[in-house]
Amino acid sequence: MTDAKTPWGGRFTGTPGEFQQRFGASLGTDARLYAEDIAGSIAHARMLASQGVITGEDAALIEAGLLGIQRDIEAGAFAFDLADEDIHMAVESELTRRIGDAGKRLHTGRSRNDQVATDMRLHAKREALRLLGSNARLRSTLVRLAEEHEGVVMPGYTHLQKAQPVLLGHHLLAYTWMLTRDARRLRFAYEAADVLPLGSAALAGTTFPLDRGAVATELGFSAVSANSLDAVSDRDFAADLVYACTLGMVHLSRLAEELVLWSTEEFGFITMDDAWSTGSSIMPQKKNPDFAELVRGKTGRLVGDLTGLLVTLKSLPLAYNKDLQEDKEPVFDAIDTLADSLRAMEGMLSTMHVNEARMAAGALGGFMAATDLADYLAAHGVPFREAHEVVGKLVLACERDGRRLQDLTHAELEAASPVFGADALAAIDIASVVSRRTTEGGTAPVRVAEQLAQASAALAADERWIAEHLGE
Repeated sequence: MTDAKTPWGGRFTGTPGEFQQRFGASLGTDARLYAEDIAGSIAHARMLASQGVITGEDAALIEAGLLGIQRDIEAGAFAFDLADEDIHMAVESELTRRIGDAGKRLHTGRSRNDQVATDMRLHAKREALRLLGSNARLRSTLVRLAEEHEGVVMPGYTHLQKAQPVLLGHHLLAYTWMLTRDARRLRFAYEAADVLPLGSAALAGTTFPLDRGAVATELGFSAVSANSLDAVSDRDFAADLVYACTLGMVHLSRLAEELVLWSTEEFGFITMDDAWSTGSSIMPQKKNPDFAELVRGKTGRLVGDLTGLLVTLKSLPLAYNKDLQEDKEPVFDAIDTLADSLRAMEGMLSTMHVNEARMAAGALGGFMAATDLADYLAAHGVPFREAHEVVGKLVLACERDGRRLQDLTHAELEAASPVFGADALAAIDIASVVSRRTTEGGTAPVRVAEQLAQASAALAADERWIAEHLGE
């Protein structure tokens, strides 16, 4: 006895059991694609009618039926049945139940292979735009913070040891540039998905006179796939999107780690807003940066998503294979995790309090003007390696005596090297140390102001691109 819902029922005399149906079904995951699936089916039906493959009456019935199904799904009034296996069969079987034989004609000239590839590409484009919007909002917050705290000096670090003083704006803009590159990768993923596979059928194309260009135009694709075998099995666009999400999360994880450090009593550079902090069930005094820690922790999920997807695609022969059913969970998880993390990071940054005085005080420690003293000697003819040694001995003496470089007198500097003139003390003034970093991309105020303008221009360009593509 064959199951009427099975699209291959004519070939089989038996049907899978309950376990096989559950193991083989993807409906629990790909039901998310209902809107894309319905949009693709409507475009396909309209094209079939325009080509004379089905009647206009059937196309009208199909479109009305599909829109009714979409309304029911969005209203929560649609009952999904695991026996339908996937979103394609769930929609098609319900459509046939509602409108009869016209619903059975919808699948003419297509396969679930090119159908799911189309759904995934539509979804990837839509979600890439959503992520780009969230990316832009976070970049806007970073730019605003850099502007609001213009002139605030903080310690810069290498190896988590104090290295040289920088402007807070310079530090925040470093993340803006990371996010700008993330936006570029998301745009690339969007463009990689912007190719229509529908019309490739199962793998070899079809005998029906399909107008693939018309379907591409209606669905907002800029091109049609060149090779039907490749089209139904290509998931490069999905890997591109998951990679963009993964590297984006790596960048958010780095920022989250700094928020965790900066909010400790030892650093004290920022105070997290209560709405973005949690307490302890046993220690009444605790205020924990849990949401920053979660962003940091969730990064591992995306690394796993990318690895899992790439391994799924590895060694697949042409064309479609059931393995490709496993592409959806990592893609959806990567998208959702990055979207939530971008929102959380924007919330944390926009509400945190910057403790400017604590940052400025931190910039005085760690002998961070040492390089400037060595540069002073080098600029006056001392080979840099010798200058490095002279200043290293000064640092050692200050460290032993519990003093800062700024506590040294001109006489003490001159005793270390007669090259030190009366103006050498100015070389270790922290504000001067920062302002002298005038190389392009440096931390001097004039250069940070240039960066702010560049970052704002890049953000505005991306926002225009997003708006243009949302209007497609």
